[in-house]
Amino acid sequence: MIRFIIRLITWWNSQTLGTQIYTWRKGQKVGEDPEGNKFYQTKDGKRRWIVYKGNIEASRISPQWHGWLHHTFDQPPTEDPLPMKAWEKPHIANMTGMPEAYAPLGSLRGKRKDLTRDYIPWNPE
Repeated sequence: MIRFIIRLITWWNSQTLGTQIYTWRKGQKVGEDPEGNKFYQTKDGKRRWIVYKGNIEASRISPQWHGWLHHTFDQPPTEDPLPMKAWEKPHIANMTGMPEAYAPLGSLRGKRKDLTRDYIPWNPE
């Protein structure tokens, strides 16, 4: 019962009950990305939306799916994938605030063994 109430009133854990009912009634599944997010559209193709797997975080969507969601591309990446250029890296989600976030050497989270060897503090005369 508690799970139903949480699902009814929260939107940040997958989809709300209203979105699920709308998806059942009018949604046509178009595809799924490697993270398990599912993409839908209405039968006429005018509305497009995503049902996230897990927490909702917009940076988890690849550029190809983002372009399809915003009507930049007519065909979804499952039907007409964009070729990757040689200089492109695979898509990764934004890791800010997570343990996997980038931390350069010398930062508070950076991996530096001895903090006193490469820094000489300024002393006034």
